[in-house]
Parts: sequence; structure tokens; C-alpha cells
Amino acid sequence: MDTYRAIQLARERDLDLVEVSPLTQPPVCKIMDYGAYQYQQEKKERKQKAKQKKIEIKGIRLGLNIGAHDLEIRKNQALKFLEKGNKVKVELILRGREKAFVERATMIIEEFVKTLGDNAVVEQPLTRQGGRLSLLAAKK
Repeated sequence: MDTYRAIQLARERDLDLVEVSPLTQPPVCKIMDYGAYQYQQEKKERKQKAKQKKIEIKGIRLGLNIGAHDLEIRKNQALKFLEKGNKVKVELILRGREKAFVERATMIIEEFVKTLGDNAVVEQPLTRQGGRLSLLAAKK
């Protein structure tokens, strides 16, 4: 169809002339409501985005002088986070004089990760940034 005729036909129907395939000879066009088409595309994208699982990083903070019961509570919380599909960032912050006991802090974090058992795998190894030791664990 002639371009001028196609434009006239689209205007008569209060629709838009949209070029579908510009590379073909002659170019292929379609008469449609472009605003409605854009709305449908956005709707599809939103639906796909809603179906995606968002992975959050949850934090578990330990202390150098943490008790056995507190450690057990933190372990249960970490396991709950991992079951929901989140990642767990285990942190131990050393303050003041505690900074001299880095080896002890490292042992506490490593023992904590071992107590998580086969459910967790270390995704980011133990790192030290000043007085902060951290490690990232995820569900296996």
C-alpha cells in the first residue's frame, strides 16, 4: 500500500501507523494504537519483574565475648535467613583493645560458619577492614 494512503487510513481510524520491519523492501508497517501497545509491553515487563526473586543480604553480628546461647540464637536466625533464600553476612566488630585479638575473632567466625553445617557455603571469604571482620555465606 502507498505510504500516503496508509497514513490516511490510520488517521481515519484514529490509530497510529507503526513501522514494524524497516529493513525489508518495502518496509512493513502496521496500523494500531501505539499508546495501548506501549501500555501492554510495560504491563508484561512489570509482571516478569514481580515474578523475580529478590535476594537480600541479611546481617548477623557477633561479638568477641559472645556466649554459647547467644551464638545458638544467631545460628538459628542465620539458618532461617538461608532457608528463605537470602544471603547472610556474618560480622564481628572489634572495638578498642579487642583489636589485639584478631586470631580469636577469626576462630569465632569460622566456628560459627561450621555450625551452620551443610546448609551454607562461604561465598565471600573472611575479610578484614580495620576492626571489622566479615564473611558472606549463601545457601548451598
